[in-house]
Amino acid sequence: MSDFGRVLTAMVTPFNSRLEVDYGQAKKLARYLADNGSDGIVVSGTTGETSTLTNEEKIKLYETVVDEVGSTTKVIAGTGNNDTADSVYVTKEAEKVGVHGVMAVVPYYNKPPQEGIYNHFKMIAGATSLPLIMYNIPGRTSVNMLPDTIARLAQIDNITALKEAAGSLDQAAEIRRKTPADFIIYSGDDSLTLPLLSVGCHGVISVVSHVVGREMQEMIRAYLSGDVAGAARMHLDLFPIFKGLFITTNPIPVKAAMNMMGIEVGGLRPPMLPANDAESAAIRKLLEDYKKIH
Repeated sequence: MSDFGRVLTAMVTPFNSRLEVDYGQAKKLARYLADNGSDGIVVSGTTGETSTLTNEEKIKLYETVVDEVGSTTKVIAGTGNNDTADSVYVTKEAEKVGVHGVMAVVPYYNKPPQEGIYNHFKMIAGATSLPLIMYNIPGRTSVNMLPDTIARLAQIDNITALKEAAGSLDQAAEIRRKTPADFIIYSGDDSLTLPLLSVGCHGVISVVSHVVGREMQEMIRAYLSGDVAGAARMHLDLFPIFKGLFITTNPIPVKAAMNMMGIEVGGLRPPMLPANDAESAAIRKLLEDYKKIH
């Protein structure tokens, strides 16, 4: 089993005023996350605006984060897109810079059939010795990787985990039932972390852990230690931030939050855009309520 930990943060990509990748700030952000509850950091995932990064930028980001925190914190490279050959290329390059694992999303826009999805992940896994996390997020990709497809892929030695963001407890339970016990399932939705733990999932690949990483760890530890009622209380306490950091399209709110907390991550590349005044006010109030800013 390749255990990357219980709380992995899908890291935002910092940009400077010209919307160039700010590698210096990426180092600072990675260090902040590693020191504040993140067992692992996913670089260049959805939250990292991967679809607007060049391959060269992605590879340099992997290297930057590995150099800064890789000796103590797991670094997972987001290498997948809707082109299998390109996903294979970026995966090979990520392995060269020393990441601990890779994460690849179900191909988006193309809408491949299940056999096409199977072949996509099989080809990526075959191109690397690294453990591979598959990422199922039908709300972004327009196609749902079905439990039977996941179960087939879980038989491949280095396909060791799944980030499941279909939003269905039933589907997560079916995946858990059909996959080997050592196959790791991460929640891809912060607000479903606790419910998914109850059906055998392992942890979360999180957005809100940028802000409440230690609290996420505490909730998961409470559940795993048998304090289910305590974990439920923590879940309910965190629920407003689970929802509030998704009041508009991710990663707009979390980037706004980080900037408000004094951790400069800059703006967003088009077609994304910064939080508007109403959204910014709501995010600021949320951070004040959770005593993250004063």
